[in-house]
Amino acid sequence: MRARGVADVRETARIVEDALDRIVAGYVFPERTAEIEAAIRGRLAAGAYDALDGAELCAAVTAHLQEVCPDKHLRLLWQDEPQSVAPEDDDAGRAAFLAGLRAESQGIRAVERLDGNVGRIELRRIADAGAGARAIGAAMELVAHTRALLLDLRGCLGGSPEGAAMWCSYFFPDDQVHLNDIYERATDSTRQYWTMAHLPAPRYLDRPVYVLTSAITFSGGEDVAYTLQAHGRAVVVGETTRGGAHPTARHPVTAHITVAVPTARTVNAVTGTNWEGVGVRPDRPVPAERALEVAYEEARRNEV
Repeated sequence: MRARGVADVRETARIVEDALDRIVAGYVFPERTAEIEAAIRGRLAAGAYDALDGAELCAAVTAHLQEVCPDKHLRLLWQDEPQSVAPEDDDAGRAAFLAGLRAESQGIRAVERLDGNVGRIELRRIADAGAGARAIGAAMELVAHTRALLLDLRGCLGGSPEGAAMWCSYFFPDDQVHLNDIYERATDSTRQYWTMAHLPAPRYLDRPVYVLTSAITFSGGEDVAYTLQAHGRAVVVGETTRGGAHPTARHPVTAHITVAVPTARTVNAVTGTNWEGVGVRPDRPVPAERALEVAYEEARRNEV
């Protein structure tokens, strides 16, 4: 490892201090921030980060953050490509998010009808309920007449809470189901999420739904799995998910380092809690690579 000079060590301290300032100002559980700050500042003062920079620094700070506060969204992130450090307004951030979803077909990786008239939809992201509505509806239209559905979230890494509510809405008969709430620290307000009254494709009712999960299923993907499981509308097959339930803001600290700060928390309407830190536990625990096989065989056995 190369020797680092005084200027390098000072820059490392600035990065850590700036990240802590963002966490203290915005973290959804303000009562935890004093403990977080003390732990990280203590390591900084002890020189724990003096020899580190780049991705190594981000990994070390993230590990220490999660030792004191095991929140999977609370992270320092390294990007190889430089980014602007100017504060990004909400419109620009949303535009970038929507552009990313468009480039990934609104998160829909595959739609197919398997032998035995079993549908399968594979999601890698949860689309926005506005911009992604037609794509979500098109996927649901293609499986509308199957006798069971496999919703494959094994590679789903997150997305929009509104989109998660739209996906879930297809599996309930009307707009009378309270799915969950999201509390936001900045505004000290709670937004309720209910099933939607109008959808661009037929609802998928009175037929089995299986949600496939893995240890990397995260955030918005976990939202869909947890919500459908909690409401008794789906059987979860696979592995316990990663355990990230807090909507998160990202703030650039340098051209290559971003701090991710959870600013809100999800509260399920049935359980009164969420999957943070524990993940979504499957009803049929099997290795992720076998989840499709196990769910498919069960779906074929069950007559509607």
